[in-house]
Amino acid sequence: MTRPETLTNSHLLVIVLAQFAGTSLWFAGNAILADLQPLLGTNSLNGWITSAVQLGFISGTLFYTLYAIPDRFPSTRVFLISVVAAAAFNLLFLVFTLRAELVLLSRFGTGFFLAGVYPVGMKIAADWFRPVLGRAMGFLVGALVLGTALPHLIRGLGQTLPYQWVLLSVSGLAVAGGLALVLLIPSKPVTNRRNRISFAVFSVLNRPGDLRAGVVGYFGHMWELYTVWAFLPALLLLYSQLHPNYVFNKSIWSFWGIAAGFLGCAGGGLLALRVGSRWVATSQLAISGICTALVPLMVQAPPALFLGYLIVYGITLAGDSPQLTTLISANTPDETRGSLLTLVTCIGFSITIVSIQTMAWLLLQMRGSAWAFWLLVPGPIVGLWGLRTDRKQV
Repeated sequence: MTRPETLTNSHLLVIVLAQFAGTSLWFAGNAILADLQPLLGTNSLNGWITSAVQLGFISGTLFYTLYAIPDRFPSTRVFLISVVAAAAFNLLFLVFTLRAELVLLSRFGTGFFLAGVYPVGMKIAADWFRPVLGRAMGFLVGALVLGTALPHLIRGLGQTLPYQWVLLSVSGLAVAGGLALVLLIPSKPVTNRRNRISFAVFSVLNRPGDLRAGVVGYFGHMWELYTVWAFLPALLLLYSQLHPNYVFNKSIWSFWGIAAGFLGCAGGGLLALRVGSRWVATSQLAISGICTALVPLMVQAPPALFLGYLIVYGITLAGDSPQLTTLISANTPDETRGSLLTLVTCIGFSITIVSIQTMAWLLLQMRGSAWAFWLLVPGPIVGLWGLRTDRKQV
């Protein structure tokens, strides 16, 4: 394939759709959890089924980083092989006898190989769309948000659909996205051929300036994001208990609460072309932090108001992520961009493990009280502090 100098918006759409398809594997376990727990005879998987994916992703990103896999091999091939492996692990407990340990192993393996999907998709976008990187990242991370929400939509629309079909449909979509990417998108020439473990990329993270500001902002954002996503069904269950006369589809509301983040990502990407990535990230991080602080008040609100709040929360909760990634990508050397993006996501998802497990424990201790969500407020505060360390616009 002849390598063009730049790619078109049509190519960006292919990358976005592949990212959407691949990352739909992420919360597939959460979407079918209500089906699995009676079969497994346990109600204690809510925190662990999410943490298993995160632990797998952390392990995978560390492996991909240390061996510089995103920088040593053609990016589209890394994406395809990784997404096929992740889809296979997603189906693991359909092949063998259903056990809790096997479910967690399946989610761990899925997360491990998603390390070659999400960060590598961002690298492909950064390689080809540098002049409009904020916009490209907005649509790309927006695709991740929609992919994350998709299993909830499938479960919500097909409540009588066997959980096996939910997993099969998501895995098939993920593999199709990987094939489309490798067939339609060229890879940048590989310049980093080292074949040994390297820790040099770790030293780059603490350099003063936009890179460090983006990294600190991203870490604060991650303390909040995935924990809200993981416990959104629990929050909606609490809301339904406080409003017993109002009947609603919790899976569909979970979908909208997460999928609204696409608007924040895509709209923020377009706005960043005019006002800069830092301003967009700072504004959305501040609003999502306020929304988190308002959780105990809003669960008492009427349904229409609560749904509107949920949409605003979803928009801003994810909308800062692509612009934080842009700050990081734009200030990273080409030859280490893939490894550094993978490393940053590795550390970020390590933070989510602490946040998710602490939230699970706190909700248990507080008997499901909405006040437990105040655990997440320090994340946006730290992120905003980090973004103020340098005033330079990107």
